[in-house]
Order: sequence, then C-alpha cells, then structure tokens
Amino acid sequence: MKLTSQYLNSVEKKKRSGWRKLGRVLLYTLGVILLLFVALAIYLVSVSRMTPPNIADKSALQLQRKALDSTSWTIGNNWFRKSNSGLYEMYVEGAPFERGVINGKLSGELIRHQEDVFVEQIRKMIPSPFYLRFLRYFTGWFNRHLSDHVAEEFKEEIYGESFSAASGYDWVGSNYERLMNYHGAHDIGHALQGMMLVGCTSFGTWNEQSADSSLIIGRNFDFYMGDKFAEDKMVVFYHPDKGHNFMFVTWGGFTGVVSGMNDKGLTVTINAAKTSVPTGAATPVSLVAREILQYARNIREAWAIAQKRRMFVSESFLIGSAEDNKAVVIEKTPEGMDLYDPKKSFITCTNHFQGDTLGNLASNKLQISESASEYRYERLNELLKEKGPNTVQKTIDILRDRKGLHGEDIGLGNEKAINQFIAHHAIVFEPKKKMVWVSAAPWQLGQFVAYDLNKIFSMHGLDSDHEVYDSVQNVPADNFLLTHEYASFQIYRQLKAQLQDGKDINTQQLIASNPEYYHTYVLAGDYDFKKGNFAQAKQYYETALTKVIATKGEEMHIRKQLEKCNAKLSKS
Repeated sequence: MKLTSQYLNSVEKKKRSGWRKLGRVLLYTLGVILLLFVALAIYLVSVSRMTPPNIADKSALQLQRKALDSTSWTIGNNWFRKSNSGLYEMYVEGAPFERGVINGKLSGELIRHQEDVFVEQIRKMIPSPFYLRFLRYFTGWFNRHLSDHVAEEFKEEIYGESFSAASGYDWVGSNYERLMNYHGAHDIGHALQGMMLVGCTSFGTWNEQSADSSLIIGRNFDFYMGDKFAEDKMVVFYHPDKGHNFMFVTWGGFTGVVSGMNDKGLTVTINAAKTSVPTGAATPVSLVAREILQYARNIREAWAIAQKRRMFVSESFLIGSAEDNKAVVIEKTPEGMDLYDPKKSFITCTNHFQGDTLGNLASNKLQISESASEYRYERLNELLKEKGPNTVQKTIDILRDRKGLHGEDIGLGNEKAINQFIAHHAIVFEPKKKMVWVSAAPWQLGQFVAYDLNKIFSMHGLDSDHEVYDSVQNVPADNFLLTHEYASFQIYRQLKAQLQDGKDINTQQLIASNPEYYHTYVLAGDYDFKKGNFAQAKQYYETALTKVIATKGEEMHIRKQLEKCNAKLSKS
C-alpha cells in the first residue's frame, strides 16, 4: 500500500508539473501573440502616418473672418453664407494652402459638424470598439501610400483646411490624416462592401434632343450616410490661382468633386460601377474629378487627365462640354479605360459600363444582371423618349421620377426608380449659358436653386449678406411634397428607423405606409421572423416576391427566409 501511495503521489506530481509546463507554454505563446499584436499595431500606426506638405508661408493661418451677420462671414474677397433656400454657399480664391485655410475658417462649423455626423454614422454601422479600432488600422494601412497619388496642390489645400477640423478624433488620426482619408472613404466603402453607396443616375441631351439645341445635363447623387449627413449641403465657388474657375456641390471638409461645372462650360459627375476589392491606395475618384474640373476645358483634355491618374475602384465620369456641345462617359477601372460616345444627341448613365471594352467585362455583365442599374437605365431612356425635346424643367421632372418601367408603381424608395429618396443632391447644368440648378432639401424634391456662374465670378467680395442665386430662374419644389402619399412615406421611414433601433412596431401600419414597395414586406417579415411568428412572416415574404425587387441579392434573401419559415413551420 505504501509503495502504491508513493507511486500515485509521483504520478500526481508529474501531472502537476506537466500542467505547469503547459501553462508556461501557453502563457509564453499568449505573450508572443500579444507582443506580435502590439508590434503590428505600432507598425500599422507608423506606416499610416501621413506627413503634411511643407508650407513655407503659413501667414494665412493668421487671417480672421469678419461677421456680416449670424450666418454670413467674409475674409477679404472670400465669403460664406446660408441661403434662405437652406443651402450653404461659399466663394474661395487664392493659392492652395491659403484656399484651404480660408475654406476652413469660413466653414469650420460645418466641417466639425460633418465629421461628428460621419463618425456617429460609422459607430451605428460598426458599434464594436474593437472593430472600430481595426477599421482605423486597416484604413491607415490601406491608405499608407495615399499621399503619393494626390497632387501636391490638393494636399496643400487639404492641409490648410485641416487646421479647422474637429477635436477629439485623434484615435482616428491627425486632422490632416483624417481629412485625407475621408477623401477616399467613398472608394473604400464602395470597394470593400460592394454596397453601391453611390447608385447614381445621370444623363444629357443636345442638338435636336434639346428644345433649344443646347447641352443640358442632369444627375442624382444617390449617396446616403444617414439623414444628418445631407443636412448641410454646400454650393462652393472656387477661383484658384491656377486653372479654371469652377463650382461644385459638397459637404464640410470635402474638397473633392462629385458634381460640378467650370467657367469653360465643362461639367463632371461621377457614377460608381462594379469593382473588385482593391489591393492598395491610388487617387480617390473625387480628386480625379476635381482635377478634371479645374484643368480641363473640353473632352479631350478631360480624357488626358483621367488617363494619367491611377484609381483603385471602377467609376464612370459623365463629362459635358460646351466647347464640344455634347457629353461622353469616361469609364475607368484600376486596370483599364474606355470612352463611351453614344454617337447620337443624348446620353444616359447609371451604374454599369457601356463602352466596347469595359462593357464586355464579366463583372460588368454580372452587374447588369444582378443590380438595379439596367432597370433604371431603361426607365431613363423611356422617359427621355416620352417627354420629347428636353428642357431644364423636363430634366428636373425626370430626376424626380419615382415610378418604374411604363409608369408602374414600384413603391417609394425602390433602388430601381430614378428617384430613390436618398439623394444627397440633384443638379442640372446648362454649360453654354454657365447656368446651374442645385436641389434644396428634401432630396431632389425641394426647389432647384439657380446660379449664374458669370455673375458669381464677376462679384468682388460680399459687402452685405444677400442672396446670390438667380431667383427668376429658380424651379419650384415638387407638389408631391403636399400629398398624402408623401406623408405616408414619412411614416414608413419613421417605422423603419424604429426597427433599426430594435424597437417594436405595428407591422400593419408599416405595410399601409408603403404598400407597393417589396422592402416594406421584407422588413415586416424579418420582424415577425425574429418574434417567432413564422406563419405571418411567410405571408410577408411571399407578398414581397410579387413586387418589383431591386437586386438579385435581395431576392435571394427573401427566398432563403421563406425556406427558414417553412422549415420552422414543418417542425411545429
């Protein structure tokens, strides 16, 4: 017995010794992993650092704005004001760094508010602090060579503007790093998530397709980052020390271009296309568009600028030219480039390529078959044919169109409609007349405010706060805003927001608020499925399949949910 006891004690000691050794190995391994993570974090932070450009003369930082009233300021000839239309308007001139500083000092409140809204929306989309930090490191690593692909002029301008950026976001990066990265945010989100955050529609008419033969261009910029993001739209007029004077529609802190026209009558609008996951930084799409707007006067010069810039997402640039009296689409991917010239007197563009080369890509054909782009493209062509020779008013009517093919009611907010009720802005150009119309809220339903670039750029400062738009040529708000259907749509949006916040709703009220929209039934079905009401959820999903569904992916979601419902019901 004594021998057995000693033997057992020996075995037990060996076991404890083995566990201690295993514990030490595990601790060592965990320590190594932790050190690797720390080293990786340090590496990511170090390589993502962006060195601001070297500015010899920073005297612009001493400039102070002068208040004309509570919503209007000036710095020399530069000015900023809030229009009674709800749009913010700004004029900036000078060299790059000076422009950026002045832009920041005049619109600082909007820059800071816009970043607050942007970060708030990101936190809603990514509530986990861990994943937020991961996103910060990933974005920093991904954009570590961004500066190499941005023109020195734009870096200086963004650096000048960064002195007015918000405080409290050092965890994202320095002011300069954040503003630089925000210029590539559209590209990264579009590429990584395949969300088509920019599902825009644009078109142009000229010669016999326009009532007065002049070039007319219209576009919806369907970029949605929450309602607050679109509250403070800015109409900005730039008189740079080099290149052409130009205007563009933007938001605080963003000097890239998504919609704009220069004083030579050249217009640029961008439409996202299907793209693959990029492998490294390149020039953000908005800065390519900005360079075209500032330095091109015709289609040939626009092509030359686009050709020399490498991009990491696929995009269509609809270029209108008063000098050429026509419009074309420059299509560009990270690997190739195409010029789509319709060889007729109108052009239409949604979110797929049309050129001989890029139009035949397998990814583009998949985009056509699975997304809402082709449907919207057909509806656009249908409306242009129905309405006859185009005018500014007809262009606005098309941008506001909420129906499906042949005028079918497909519900409000459907991605297959030209008006998806998510537009940050809509805009219309008459390049030869140097006229532009910008939509006021909500979306493209508010009035279209008219600006005459000839008058704006002949002004010499702002001595008193007054409206600078051309009130005679303003286009009134859509009467749809006064209808019961619009009021019901507002109820739909409220109920949808409550669902997203995890609150309980009345599904019958939801259905009644937007009864022809397939997604209304998807929301109701998902809600009841989570509640365990599988029979009711099944009915909602079946009804959704009878409606016009925007994308193949959403149709697949509905069918998978139906299968789950049937499986649950068969077990009960």
